[in-house]
Amino acid sequence: MALVVLAADKGAPGVTTAATALGAVWPRPVLLAECDPAGGDLAYRLPAADGGVLNPGKGLLTLGAVARRGLHPALIHEHTQKIVGGLDVLVGLTHGDQAAGLTWLWGPLGRAFAAMHGADVLADCGRLGGHPEMRELLAEAELTVLFTRASLDQVAHLRERLLAMPGDARIGVVVIADPRQYRASIAEVRRIVAATGRPVLFVSGLAHDPKGAELLRGQWGGRLDRSPLIRTCRELAGHLLSHLTTGPDLETAYRVPSSGKG
Repeated sequence: MALVVLAADKGAPGVTTAATALGAVWPRPVLLAECDPAGGDLAYRLPAADGGVLNPGKGLLTLGAVARRGLHPALIHEHTQKIVGGLDVLVGLTHGDQAAGLTWLWGPLGRAFAAMHGADVLADCGRLGGHPEMRELLAEAELTVLFTRASLDQVAHLRERLLAMPGDARIGVVVIADPRQYRASIAEVRRIVAATGRPVLFVSGLAHDPKGAELLRGQWGGRLDRSPLIRTCRELAGHLLSHLTTGPDLETAYRVPSSGKG
């Protein structure tokens, strides 16, 4: 279906939280893939579907060990796990040193993601820069979403990243904003992005909601479903889907799954 890359430039605006929340409300089958060469933390942050812990050794690392013989979409599913709520995840590297032996993987992985049938892929690529081999994965994305906060330093880095992106890349920007200045923060970033002259598909927002992020670690449904994080994430998911050429399934309800994923 579609590969959507989620990333940032400098700082830590909350890409992993945003990726997990988007996966929770995505209205079509979806795989959340942790593709940050610096290492990920989903295995330590989120509980498994059975209430236990995820296996940090099963995921991108084990996939890389067998993918040299050929990487096809069906192989990816053999290395995924389910988290609470039923979301399928491909757990990332446990530390950045492991990426040194996997520089060859990102291009084939991106092509396999883009060729997956029956599920979209949300690829959490963390911070861009420092890993030029990631360009091969980004080149396969139908949409690249860059996250930022409204602070001067992060917006400055965003501006430089936009100017460095390939001219044919389809890019959107998401501002992780304090709910109290939500619309103003988005409008300010939109103004700065427009001044770069670099075409972007949209500038949207996602609520900065630490309490909602904590609930996302395991307390699905109920309070989480009513949190600013999930409310704004539903809007964002619909916005992203509207920009995918495969087209959204708008008859499927946006919801935080209480059991199973669908």
